[in-house]
Amino acid sequence: MLTRTYDMPHGAQITEQGVRFRLWAPSCKQVRLCLTLTNRQQERVRPMHARGGGWFELTASEAGAGTRYRFEVNGALRVPDPASRFNPDDVHGASEVIDPAAFAWRDATWRGRPWEEAVIYELHVGTFSPEGTFTGVTQRLDYLVELGVTAIELMPVADFPGSRNWGYDGVLPYAPDSRYGCPADLKALVQAAHARGLMVLLDVVYNHFGPEGNYLYVYAKEFFTEHHHTPWGAAINFDGSHSREVRQFFIHNALYWLQEYHLDGLRLDAVHAIVDDSSPHILVELAERVHSAIGRERQVHLILENDSNNARYLGHGWYAAQWNDDIHHALHVLATEERDGYYMDYADDPVRHLGRCLAEGFAYQGEVSAYREHAARGESSVHLPPQAFVSFLQSHDQVGNRAFGERITHIGQEAAMRAGAAVYLLAPSIPMLFMGEEFAANSPFQFFCDFGEELRQAVTKGRRREFARFARFGDAAMQASIPDPNAAQTFLNSKIDWNSLREEVHIGWLDYYRNLLKLRKEVIMPRLPGMKGRSAHFEVFAPGGLRVQWQLGDGSTLRLLANFSGESVCAAVPAGHIVFASSPGAAENMLGPCSVVWTLEPPPSVGGMERPVGITEQ
Repeated sequence: MLTRTYDMPHGAQITEQGVRFRLWAPSCKQVRLCLTLTNRQQERVRPMHARGGGWFELTASEAGAGTRYRFEVNGALRVPDPASRFNPDDVHGASEVIDPAAFAWRDATWRGRPWEEAVIYELHVGTFSPEGTFTGVTQRLDYLVELGVTAIELMPVADFPGSRNWGYDGVLPYAPDSRYGCPADLKALVQAAHARGLMVLLDVVYNHFGPEGNYLYVYAKEFFTEHHHTPWGAAINFDGSHSREVRQFFIHNALYWLQEYHLDGLRLDAVHAIVDDSSPHILVELAERVHSAIGRERQVHLILENDSNNARYLGHGWYAAQWNDDIHHALHVLATEERDGYYMDYADDPVRHLGRCLAEGFAYQGEVSAYREHAARGESSVHLPPQAFVSFLQSHDQVGNRAFGERITHIGQEAAMRAGAAVYLLAPSIPMLFMGEEFAANSPFQFFCDFGEELRQAVTKGRRREFARFARFGDAAMQASIPDPNAAQTFLNSKIDWNSLREEVHIGWLDYYRNLLKLRKEVIMPRLPGMKGRSAHFEVFAPGGLRVQWQLGDGSTLRLLANFSGESVCAAVPAGHIVFASSPGAAENMLGPCSVVWTLEPPPSVGGMERPVGITEQ
């Protein structure tokens, strides 16, 4: 039987002598272990031994898998284990000892997939299926394979307060939330995905803890620092006194998910909010430890979300890619003509911004951002290959952070959206779909949570106040119409309506996406390995008109001709075989409104080229 157990220096670890419990509590003089044995009728409270450096430890021979436990700090408060593997009664309840060796893995031959093959599907476990569980996701894996997806990305599953949350308010980063299932259910999902050739990526949050259920500030005040501040308050202490233990907590968390759960990668949320003035930066140390520990055993991919557009962490063997908000914003402006908020930075010339993203990575590579009070944003990214960037038309952020959670298909022009999809799904960068996008799901994705009474009202008021600066929400009545994040109905509204796939309009969208992803798999994907930076250039040739050209890894040339205007334009079809054409007049060098043409030309050394498998014209 193949088992996978990550030996953590903290938390509960099953040994031959019993269960070893360890807690870092430098703010405490004493810690007691409170055990509830499996019959749940007997509680035992035992003092833990101080081991120096703020560590407390005890091995309990009577404990085993299924034992519930808490730590009693400073003789009063009982708290869950911050490294709990499972908290079945939510974040305020007792932790449960889990035996990782009890799960029998059957994916011994799985070594992952190359990053160039990634087609990512971002999903929220609680709203993706009617069940809202890991098992519910497992039951729809065949659908995702048929769609053309090669990787699923789970929004954070770390235990959060209440029964519903996006996941970014997690407080127990080692424990899958019990609303989604037990640890074995998540492992079964990963195993089932691997059996179908799917990678599984997980969002992790290392920039803050949620506002409810975080007890670290009671017994480990050193976990945080007042020297740095974030939108969530005092920053996590990555560079001050006692920061070594804090850094290790998160590095071990990354290794734990990748090894004990056999995940294929992690997406680190909002790393621009991680403040670290030490060297090496925590992002560098974490990446080096991950790749060193896993080595050549299998392919594991680390991805960043970084609003600062820092390219420094890419291209050194640390992080495979970064979410590219710039390309989303440019495509969004083209499809909706919205100019509010950060879209103002792209409204001046969205086609040029799109072209720069496709050819060079970021649109903002040090230029001044009007939205950010004219501060410079970004670093040069032209030296990076296209696969260092994840492109998308929708994501949980860009949908859910709207007042009503509208998808782009609710507010955009259909022709422009179809053109945008044809661009980002066939471009050499890594594409990412947001659940339901592929069939233009009717359901919104709204901001939802389930905090206790103390936070409920504040969160609801804060959410509505957030939009007060927008003209349409200038009066109190409009603000009051914004969905209450704590209402159960807000969560239920966000569930994917799979029944809509019986309707012709949604079937049409699904067929469109499937065809594009089939072309990507057969025509584009095999030619991506070996691509370098500075392999592309772009030209805005007319209002709304864009040409982009890439040299692919096999030496062939991929060309895009796009027209995002509402008028037809005269434009010669690029050299090469037509891979995809949405404009019926393309052959006559007339490009219709909101239309796209992709062509592929073989390397110069190849005398002739048979029509590649899978190339179609539409």
